[in-house]
Amino acid sequence: MPSKNFHVRQAAVSALRAWAKGHDYAESLVERHAQRRMLSSADRALLQAILFGVLRHRRILDHWIGKLRKGKLDADTRDILRVGLCQILILNIPDHAAVNETVEAGKTSVRPLINAVLRKAITSRKRLMEELDEMPPAVLYSHPDWLYNRWRKSFGKETAIAIMEWNNQPAETFFRLNPLGEADASLPPGEALEHAPGYFLLEGKLPTKLLAEGKLYIQDPATRHSVELLNPKPGEKILDACAAPGGKAFLIAAALGGGAGLTCTDSNEKRLPRLEENLSRLHIQADEISVHDWRKPAPERFLGALDAILLDVPCSNTGVIRRRVDVRWRLQPSDIDDLTVIQSEILANALPCLKPGGRIVYSTCSIEDAENIDLVKAFAEAHGLRVEKSVRIIPTEHGTDGAFAAVLRREK
Repeated sequence: MPSKNFHVRQAAVSALRAWAKGHDYAESLVERHAQRRMLSSADRALLQAILFGVLRHRRILDHWIGKLRKGKLDADTRDILRVGLCQILILNIPDHAAVNETVEAGKTSVRPLINAVLRKAITSRKRLMEELDEMPPAVLYSHPDWLYNRWRKSFGKETAIAIMEWNNQPAETFFRLNPLGEADASLPPGEALEHAPGYFLLEGKLPTKLLAEGKLYIQDPATRHSVELLNPKPGEKILDACAAPGGKAFLIAAALGGGAGLTCTDSNEKRLPRLEENLSRLHIQADEISVHDWRKPAPERFLGALDAILLDVPCSNTGVIRRRVDVRWRLQPSDIDDLTVIQSEILANALPCLKPGGRIVYSTCSIEDAENIDLVKAFAEAHGLRVEKSVRIIPTEHGTDGAFAAVLRREK
């Protein structure tokens, strides 16, 4: 019988093949393949480390494959080699385990080739590492050339490289205490964040029991900026227009002292059950949770009825590539242009819902000016709004996810 760890490598290869077909995101593939093979928590963690490692470092892995093996490779064999080299050269998994278990994941006909390439990588490790300094930054840090060039133009070469390096590190886990529930002295160990009151850096295992009880919520501190700019006040009527899965709605409700006055919508009906479940677990009962696609005109009942609107719009996700490891390979330059059209439509359709003097907070998890400050300024000028304040969060500067938020005020 093959060892259990063989199944982890095989699962990683299967997940990569599914990912390459474009039907699934990396996060869902980890869960699906772990459940399918009934992996233990330790093996699930290994599967995630390998899969995420390959996707984070895909370009440098392919560079190494080209150095170690001349000639064409079929897609399956290339994925197996990516899995093996990631373990040997990135994750520093013991050589014997990385080689033996990965070789077993291949078909009998290609096992000699896989074995030879992986063992050549071990004997060539020092040379391969010494060559890293000579590589172009986009290859070394495994990002598309267009994205690196875009960031170099926006932020300068040093910051662009730092962002790519940041994106290749495992993401930390943060949590926020729930002020709407009962205090609990047995909260998990965590380091309080000085720059983000109420947030903690999680130390140790995920506190599943406390999460289920609604005592805390897993959330990156970058989330707070948009809600702080929204500045919800008890008694106001507030809409979270793109609310699922509920993280920002939670922060709004915490500021309101509960769910009274809060309306949540989302464009995807399939996301509503998770939104409702999350809010219920966090002791929040919103006034309304419903489906609406804000690329379409607003429902009549919302017109002129709201004090404040949070628009956490669909975006390129370039601020959260550290967490969403495959974004860099899915995103194309034209996608950003297409997204700005959608983002502007959402703003235009939400605007009539404000009361005189009301405010919209526009937010993204993008670090692209085209989706952020450039769009907001152009929209405000075209619609007679005032941009009161904006904030741009760059991961390498703030140590959190990247984000943008701006307050647009409608004059009385």
